[in-house]
Amino acid sequence: MLDIQVIEDPAAATVALEPMRSRLLSELAAPASAATLAARVGLARQKVNYHLHALEAHGLVPLAQERKWGGLTERLLVATAASYVVSPIALGPVAADPKREIDRLSASYLIALGARVVCEVGDLVRRAKEAGKRLATLAVDTEVRFRSATDRAAFSNELTEAITKLVSKYHDESTPGGRAHRLVSWHTLCRRNPIQGAIMSVKKEVSGGRSVQVEVEVPGTRRKCGRPSQRTGYFVLVRAG
Repeated sequence: MLDIQVIEDPAAATVALEPMRSRLLSELAAPASAATLAARVGLARQKVNYHLHALEAHGLVPLAQERKWGGLTERLLVATAASYVVSPIALGPVAADPKREIDRLSASYLIALGARVVCEVGDLVRRAKEAGKRLATLAVDTEVRFRSATDRAAFSNELTEAITKLVSKYHDESTPGGRAHRLVSWHTLCRRNPIQGAIMSVKKEVSGGRSVQVEVEVPGTRRKCGRPSQRTGYFVLVRAG
């Protein structure tokens, strides 16, 4: 069982989002039969079977075991993952895309970046599983509380400079066998404070005769709002060739 499965198929997403079927998915963290599930969720076994057939048809609850009881066969199903995320790919042409003409100082652009992370990592996880390999990723999530907007701006500038230097130092477009990775860095205010806006820094460095452009999204506040806390997330993604 996967920790998280990204659902890309629109039909599978529709099935999983139906409230009772979502409940059944949560109950199938361990193999169970329709009769067992019926007792748990308070539905007739026939209705549970109907929902299970829909989930099974879309690959969300494969058969885990069959048990013989006299002349009857009891089928035990299990969920493919402990939890699920619906990929923006399921929305087709209306899915969020940071390549569109979106104001890069807006929260909408930040959401579009997050959507791209779900799409790309979901695809990489699927491909790694098919190849029987482990996907190398790095994620850091931390919280920092700033004394003032001035400190927040200084932190954003220093972070931008640090990332720019690292990318300039390690970026190599020519070495055979090298692999491209995507780095996304963002800051958002914690839930206890409203999101006020965003600041974007773009810097260029020259490394070995090459021009390296780095974009760092650093949402922050555009007006005074006391002493906000910010949550920072960094993702390094392997982009397999």
